[in-house]
Amino acid sequence: MKRFSQWMIVVLLGAILVAPAVAADKTIADVTFPGEKMVDGKKVSLNGVGLKKKFGFIKVFAGGCYMEKPTSSAAEAISSEQVKQFYLHYLTSKATASKLQDGFIEAIKGANPPDLVKAQEANIKRYASWLDKDMAPGKTSVTTYVPGKGLSLVFYGEEKGTITDPTFIQMYMTYIFGEKADKSLREGYLGK
Repeated sequence: MKRFSQWMIVVLLGAILVAPAVAADKTIADVTFPGEKMVDGKKVSLNGVGLKKKFGFIKVFAGGCYMEKPTSSAAEAISSEQVKQFYLHYLTSKATASKLQDGFIEAIKGANPPDLVKAQEANIKRYASWLDKDMAPGKTSVTTYVPGKGLSLVFYGEEKGTITDPTFIQMYMTYIFGEKADKSLREGYLGK
């Protein structure tokens, strides 16, 4: 009986070690992001969460970054061909649609080289134009990248469109994860 018990312990420990890890739910600014979900038929895991603040005290949004293959490497997060999703839950009503649009344009331009910005001006303006409603607590913005399909936005529950240009998609990922990206969000999204 003692050998059977020892054998069972070894089998159970082995099963625990081999079992796939399930990403844990995370809460930031009273917003809970599920550890895993399905996006375009693929299971994605919560890579990390971040909180965007303005002036150091206004909580603008809580964001969750999902990936098929989680990583803490900014370079891998930018270049990897996998499903990625950025889920933003707005926390304030302080930003108008024009401020959202201007803020996006300024941030993506600041994170990328001027020659790329100039070449991608039409796509930058197109994406910004989809941010067409004033921010309101509880509203959401969901940007999803699916390889072979492109980068799409669902804003306040409304599908806005998809951009397929790979250069713009790399610029968007650089805006999120690059050296000149918002540091606290980048580190949060990378799980640091």
